Amino acid sequence: MKKFLLALTGCAALCSAVPAFAQFQKPEDAVKYRKAAFSVMATHFGRIGAMAQGRAPFDAAAVAANAELVATLSRLPFHGFVDGTAGTEKGSAKASIWTERAKFDAAAKKMQDEVSKLAAAKPTTVEQLKAAFGPAAQTCKACHDNYRND
Repeated sequence: MKKFLLALTGCAALCSAVPAFAQFQKPEDAVKYRKAAFSVMATHFGRIGAMAQGRAPFDAAAVAANAELVATLSRLPFHGFVDGTAGTEKGSAKASIWTERAKFDAAAKKMQDEVSKLAAAKPTTVEQLKAAFGPAAQTCKACHDNYRND
């Protein structure tokens, strides 16, 4: 049942990405979309991180389920980075995303690749989880450091 729900969630997320991309009526809609996608992604990634850091008990099945969701969701937020959506407030997208679009897209791809590797690793120990989680977490941090206002 869990696998069915996971697959259903993934399909729904992927199917919603294309229509959402085409339907941004205002720049604020794109910002809301990407923030929502990142929020859901961060929730599931945070659950894995808590286990990797020893703040939550290790559960291989929970790691696998959350990692699969993160890998699926990792493709969604980038549809919301459309022209006119840079900001200056804390947590907003820096204008450098659009002046360095190739670098930003490469960083997004690297993150997607690393979270896919995390999902594929299916760690069965905390040590394996740490080894797979670290590179994925570093890609998130690198993008935040370079492209998000603090």
